[in-house]
Amino acid sequence: MSTLTFPSPLPSPSEDCEQLHKAFEGWGTNEGLIISVLAHRPAAHRREIRRAYAEIYGEDLLKPLDKELTRDFERAVLLWVLDAAERDAVLANEVVRKWSPGNRVLIEIAVVRKTEELLAAKRAYQVRFKRCLEEDVAAHTRDEYRKLLVPLVSTYRYEGAEVDKSLSKSEAKILHQKIKDNDYSHEEVIRVLTTRSKAQLLATFNDYHNEFGNPINKDLKADPKNEFLSALRAIIRCIICPERYLEKVIRLAISKTGTDEGALSRIITTRAEVDMKQIKDLYYKRNSVALDSAVKKDTSGDFEDFLIALIGHEGA
Repeated sequence: MSTLTFPSPLPSPSEDCEQLHKAFEGWGTNEGLIISVLAHRPAAHRREIRRAYAEIYGEDLLKPLDKELTRDFERAVLLWVLDAAERDAVLANEVVRKWSPGNRVLIEIAVVRKTEELLAAKRAYQVRFKRCLEEDVAAHTRDEYRKLLVPLVSTYRYEGAEVDKSLSKSEAKILHQKIKDNDYSHEEVIRVLTTRSKAQLLATFNDYHNEFGNPINKDLKADPKNEFLSALRAIIRCIICPERYLEKVIRLAISKTGTDEGALSRIITTRAEVDMKQIKDLYYKRNSVALDSAVKKDTSGDFEDFLIALIGHEGA
């Protein structure tokens, strides 16, 4: 469920463009006015604002936002103004250009998103960067990560609820044997995790637990410092309960020394209109602290105000 709040009826896109243009005029930028408009408009309306702004003022809305805003606030607003597919394309490109084994953003995009959303992001990637995502993932990753991530972003998962019970039992045995042999990057492990439907994988994980006594992720913790095992566990967590996985990303972003503003911006801007309500509920259940209170404690200024507005803080 979305946490976004917006007025009803919505102002026209041209009216919102006029307000945004006013916010950019003069010696100082009116950040509060920008927040009051953009943080309270649904995706389709933001798309119309961007189209109307280009028609009325002759430039993409992203240009004055990039010019007038700074740092973390600028980053969050620019991500928010992009269409969801273009946003994921930008995030994916950032990962492949500066890829590191511990980065999980490609896994979020490939596994948390629905199949059609992943396909749209890949199309947007081609349009924006004139290359295909698979090509760049293959060029910038290495070894077992390439073997895992290329098929992960290439797949077109079936999204139906049907489950083949005999298949789930047999593939649970395959996974267990390869994990037991420490053969974590075996082609069968990668094939199962990257191609099976989520419903089928949930059945396989249940059969694994029932047959061998441990959740599969527990058996994948043989070496907690192994980043490849961590990547496999992230895929499995995203399949089992993406909201719980994303709650953990936020929790880690604001619980360690030094806030990870990039992770906060990424999760909040990509999930505010999707499942942020569930993420907020899980955060409170896990931490006994409201997410908006935690964000307010670890951020400041316009960046804080913008994020709080997106996660639905009363009065934002």
